[in-house]
Amino acid sequence: MGLFSRLFQEFVDVIDWLDNTNDTMVYRFERYGNEIKYGAKLIVRESQFAVFVNEGEVADVLGPGTYELETKNLPILTTLQNWHHGFESPFKAEVYFINARRFTDLKWGTKQPLIIRDSEFGGMRVRAFGNYSVRVTDPLKFIREIVGTDGVFTTDEVSNELRNLITSRFASVVGNSGIPVLDMAANYDQLGEFLTARIGPEFGEYGLELSRVLVENISLPPAVSEALDKRTSMGMTGNLDEYLKYQTGVAMESAAGNSAGGASEGIGMGVGLAMANRMNDSFGSAGAPPPVPKALQFHVANGQDATGPFAVEDIAKQIKAGAMDADTLVWSPSMQRWRAAGQVHALSELFDADVPPPPLPS
Repeated sequence: MGLFSRLFQEFVDVIDWLDNTNDTMVYRFERYGNEIKYGAKLIVRESQFAVFVNEGEVADVLGPGTYELETKNLPILTTLQNWHHGFESPFKAEVYFINARRFTDLKWGTKQPLIIRDSEFGGMRVRAFGNYSVRVTDPLKFIREIVGTDGVFTTDEVSNELRNLITSRFASVVGNSGIPVLDMAANYDQLGEFLTARIGPEFGEYGLELSRVLVENISLPPAVSEALDKRTSMGMTGNLDEYLKYQTGVAMESAAGNSAGGASEGIGMGVGLAMANRMNDSFGSAGAPPPVPKALQFHVANGQDATGPFAVEDIAKQIKAGAMDADTLVWSPSMQRWRAAGQVHALSELFDADVPPPPLPS
């Protein structure tokens, strides 16, 4: 450092920090030899903390406001330096400005696919990514646990550790949630709340507050996604026969509007063959004989028991043998209730009508 710069800093009596970045979390105020003039003004803006470090030991933490650096305003530092009787000379101390604003849109994501057990598809591999927000709530703990003696500390230096925490806990949360893969998109908010509640205390150990974790996407491997797309397409097709008819009609319309001679003829020929096959299938199915009807059968009442079923021919034999008469109750699946055999049209003709006597000779 040149002589002019050294002399300039000797006379500068305002200590402040204006952050012109979006990712600086800690900034150490640079002063030649760490010398600070007695009575210098310290300006701590909103969403900032100022931490005094004396010989490697944290002395004072000041919140937003304007301070005149005197012994009475720095009680801890005064005690460390044995300034009980007043002190008006420059003193040596490091000043760290802590950015306490909320750092948003920090990214997280799984480096490797997570293997989970799905209730519908079995074992599945999924990837996930999203973003999260943090802010410093305990400056002393943050400096001691994370920053150390780093003069300029950015979010990039801590994001890897925080990202690993999130992805590790995400695997546990998703594995224990029991949410099917196809329903995860409807539960992104719920998963984010679970993650925030689960990881928040661990961030607190670093002096950080985890504001929220957002799950933006949970994706499947390309092969699985392709299989699901095919499955969805099959479900949307519905009646395959109607779909083929529709596609044939579209092809015919396109062929009719195509003036490219040979191409139109080729398309027309293909469509004609397809339609011929469809018509042959339709005619073939229309000309097929109907199924042979089943023979009519009846159950016959025998006291409180039901016997049978018997074909009409078998019942005719029982009538001739005297085992049944017109009052015997019968039933078939086409009847709503038991009825007398003589009242059933299919059986009434089996009972002999009274034979009239032959006429007398004239």
